[in-house]
Order: sequence, then C-alpha cells, then structure tokens
Amino acid sequence: MTHHVFEFHGETLQALAAGALYWPARRVLAVADLHLGKGLRGVRRGAAALPPYEAAETLARLDAVLALTAAAQVICLGDTFDAPDSLGFLPEDARLWLIRMQAGRDWVWITGNHDPGPVELPGAHLDHLRLAGLTFRHIAEPAETGEISGHYHPKARLVTRAGAVRRACFLIDADRIILPAFGAYTGGLDCTDPTLDRLMGAGARAVLTGPRAVPFPMPRPASRG
Repeated sequence: MTHHVFEFHGETLQALAAGALYWPARRVLAVADLHLGKGLRGVRRGAAALPPYEAAETLARLDAVLALTAAAQVICLGDTFDAPDSLGFLPEDARLWLIRMQAGRDWVWITGNHDPGPVELPGAHLDHLRLAGLTFRHIAEPAETGEISGHYHPKARLVTRAGAVRRACFLIDADRIILPAFGAYTGGLDCTDPTLDRLMGAGARAVLTGPRAVPFPMPRPASRG
C-alpha cells in the first residue's frame, strides 16, 4: 500500500510510504527534516565526504510526492536545511529546483533547531502553524494535542516471515504525529528510545516507510513497565 489512511482529531490523513503526511481535504502536504546540505556541512567540519547526490535525491522524492498528491500547500516542519548557511552551499540547479516546486503553492517553512527557516526563499516563515485544530511544529511538546511534528527522525524494526527490516517511520497516537526524516542520509532514533516512548501514549502505532506504508503497534522498550 502506498499510504496508510487514519483518523486524527476529526480529520482523515494519509501517511505516505515516501515519508510525507498528506491531508486530502485541504490538499496539505507536510514533510520534516530534509536536512539539505548535510553532506556539505560535514565536509566543512572535517568529516568524510558523502556521495554528491544528497540534495538531488531528496528533492526528487519531494517532487514525486507533489506530483502524486497535487498538494496546494506544503508545510516543511523544520530542519529543511542542515545549517543556517546550507542554502548558500546548495548547487544552483538544486536551489532552482526547489523554487520551481514552490511555484503556485502556499509554502510554509517552520523553524527548526538546525535552521531558522530559509528566509532567502519565498513562503511564510513561522515558529508553528495552527490549521483547523491541528498544530504543526518542529519539536513535539508533551502537553500538546492535535500536534504534528518532526525532529526525532523515528525508526522502527519489524520482524516478518521474510526477515527483520528497520526503516524510518511515522509515530501516531491519539494526541500527536511524529514524522520520519524525509531527507536522504539522515540518521534516526529507534522508537523504543525512552524519549519517544515517553512522548507517545498507549495504543501508539508506527508506520514504516519504504516500498509500502506498513502500520503496526509501536514497539516499546523491553524494560517498560
């Protein structure tokens, strides 16, 4: 299945296998943690060079999701860029590609902990956005409800008859949704980590990304309880 459909605070949402969240009734697409420029930032700090395809791979995936959904509004949930100056280090063709994707769409940049929002690009630059009872922000706040965020890059492990797989995932409970990192070459935090375990309530689900969107009960730490 290319997406997992679920109800959240009275709205029907889709967790797409590609790692984006789509709200069909409002034609809203949300993505988190693209971390564009991550490879270049690492090189500047003395790390080994990553393959030079990071931005192109991430933008190609975003372009494909926009074509699939025909989204009218895009909300980037922070850390779109890996550092405040990363936009200046992107190849020119990647920067123009991003601007072309913005054309004709309402685009919202949410401030992340890695970037203050790419103020050189068109669009609204906000700390958070409230839309029809839902709140979009970068980092989850424990007391919030109806919240959609990113930041943690959640991953989960699922054992199947074909073997175990570990992939980026959505985390969903009655109060919040945490999106996977959308960017190429981003790391992740296992959903059994105490930080995520404390954030997510009883009955939380994980939805694996990849070839298919696969929902299953969110794994919990072995020592829980």
